[in-house]
Amino acid sequence: MEGHVQPGAYKDVVLFLATAGVVVPLFRRWRISPILGFLGAGVVLGPYGLGRFSHQVPWLDAFTIDNPDELAQLAEFGVVFLLFSIGLELSWERLRSLRRYVFGLGALQVLVSLTVVALAAVAVGQPPTAAVAIGAALALSSTAIVMPILTEQKRQHAAAGRATFSVLLFQDLAVAPILVTLTLIGRRSAAAFSPAILLSFLPAVAGLAALFVFGRLLLRPMLRSVAKAKSEELFVAACLLVVVGAGLVSALTGLSMALGAFVAGLLLAETEFRHEVESRVEPFKGLLLGLFFISVGIGLNVPLLLQRPLLILGVTAGVAVLNTAAVVVLARAFGLKLRQALEAALLLAGAGEFAFVILGQAMAEHLVSRHAGQTALVAATLSMFAAPALANLGFRLGGRRTAPAELPAEHPGATPAGSAAPVLVVGYGRVGRLVGDMLRRHDIPWLAAEKDPRLVEQGRRTGEAIHFGDAARADFLLRCGLAEARALVVTMDDPEGVEAIVGVARELRPKLTIVARARDARHAQRLYDLGATDAVPETIEASLQLSEAVLVEIGVPMGPVIASIHERRDEFRAALNRPEALGGRGRRFQRDQGS
Repeated sequence: MEGHVQPGAYKDVVLFLATAGVVVPLFRRWRISPILGFLGAGVVLGPYGLGRFSHQVPWLDAFTIDNPDELAQLAEFGVVFLLFSIGLELSWERLRSLRRYVFGLGALQVLVSLTVVALAAVAVGQPPTAAVAIGAALALSSTAIVMPILTEQKRQHAAAGRATFSVLLFQDLAVAPILVTLTLIGRRSAAAFSPAILLSFLPAVAGLAALFVFGRLLLRPMLRSVAKAKSEELFVAACLLVVVGAGLVSALTGLSMALGAFVAGLLLAETEFRHEVESRVEPFKGLLLGLFFISVGIGLNVPLLLQRPLLILGVTAGVAVLNTAAVVVLARAFGLKLRQALEAALLLAGAGEFAFVILGQAMAEHLVSRHAGQTALVAATLSMFAAPALANLGFRLGGRRTAPAELPAEHPGATPAGSAAPVLVVGYGRVGRLVGDMLRRHDIPWLAAEKDPRLVEQGRRTGEAIHFGDAARADFLLRCGLAEARALVVTMDDPEGVEAIVGVARELRPKLTIVARARDARHAQRLYDLGATDAVPETIEASLQLSEAVLVEIGVPMGPVIASIHERRDEFRAALNRPEALGGRGRRFQRDQGS
């Protein structure tokens, strides 16, 4: 079997992995956006980079991507996974609160930017139909580039970030109508506002309705069933099925795959599986987005850029200026401050991935000439290269610091201004439920994490804030709000699991209060060594409660009994934390309690 392996068939994969594992870490070390690393690698590894010289220097062929078209098809899933993750971070309430930005600011941005770019295209000699197609392509920004930049800078919940996301969401919604309209115009079968166009949207509406209905009915039961199997591999497979399946359903009805994945993420955001699903798909999203950026770099037509540098650079700069001006005016009209409007405008200044789809169809329908279409495509690619620099300029103008009040309350790691951060309880068995009840009695907010789906289901039925997932993973703990939590309480009846969680949490939050359940004194000592603030051994607490009960029953006054119990408990803690300070007594205590 080994003899049939052809190393050349895996060359593109190896080159991509080498880029992800070598080039991008270097860019991070140099404090340069990793997006630029992927984009630059795509240019170098593509047919317009080293591929141009492979005929003269044959060994360069080993460093050239041979199948950019196949790579581009796979790279589309990067945007799909990105929109799915964005959906997971939202809630219906927050999406409803953004409707003014989505259907107001977003709709006007697409209309105004399309119009001004189209008028500019007409001014330089393009026919009206071609100008409209070019305007539609260059008016839509890059979700795949802008959203990761916002997340990296922690600006997605700022006023400018919310406005930017709302516009990007409407742009995703607008792609299907734009493509349908171009198709009908190309076939000359209907006027711009004929009933045929409205009827052509029915499959898309039906597809969205089907996603909502089946998502509501099937997603939670399916993930609950998979979770009960207690197989990480099956859970990952189920997550991938949800993302890809929702995207394909959306694509079959004429919408973008990314929009279908966004709807699926939005439906899952209300369930107890939200954080676990998010942490499982994160590696796939990161790799596939990297692949997407490489495919964009590969698509940069360097020879055409060298042939018409002034024209293409002029188009790129002109589109950026027109889009920026349009967004600034509209954002100000919607109540954003000038700095916030400038930040949002610079984030949305460039073109995006949908330019390739729209211009490709426009050229196929002979609405745009090959010369004009290729020029616009190269300009769109250059604007995507410039997006990180424009975003940094926007952040400097808008200010990097995000006010706490701008963080949405439903975000697990966010807390409204003036309110107390929650306590995170890991484990929702009998002990965890009692801890939660005591916190509630003192009006202290809390949320729980549990990896037994039956306990999660029970908690959800009673209205508790409980999430399914493995708290031994750092990414899951952070998504549950560990970064802002007041304290962490680990109540699991699993010594190794408790140790793993305490170790991870202490590494993430060196000064966090961590209280952990221990099986015995030796286990408590290990937890203290791992950084637990306090460890409560079951054997010690049981013996203290027994002592208290018998002393009270035989007539010893309650006050002295409670005082002696507290004193003895303090001695135990001192012995566990500093056994050498108590000499032989401490060592004897540990030996006796561990037996």
